Amino acid sequence: MKPRARIWIEENGKPLFGDGKVALLESIERHGSMNKAAKEFGMSYLHLLKKIKTLEKRLGKKLVETSTGGKGGGGTRLTKDGRDILKKYTRFRKLADRELQRIFDRVYIN
Repeated sequence: MKPRARIWIEENGKPLFGDGKVALLESIERHGSMNKAAKEFGMSYLHLLKKIKTLEKRLGKKLVETSTGGKGGGGTRLTKDGRDILKKYTRFRKLADRELQRIFDRVYIN
């Protein structure tokens, strides 16, 4: 058996981000495209854009940068702040999962 928990970060009692928004940012980084990331999650480009803009506003940081057309085509990538948020949340999530497993083992196994 393995425990699972939903974890998110709140600010002023309101959810700010968690696994869902982190997955969206990871998809944008992986695809280099907001449109492809939106399709992966079954949402429109505009819906994803609204989620990202809202998150950027609440964090006070720019998370994505978009380039338009040209020879190599356009695309979207995470800014340094966007990559930092992913890195920190991923580390936090791994530590939380490890601690959750430790507590679970202590209660259910030992």
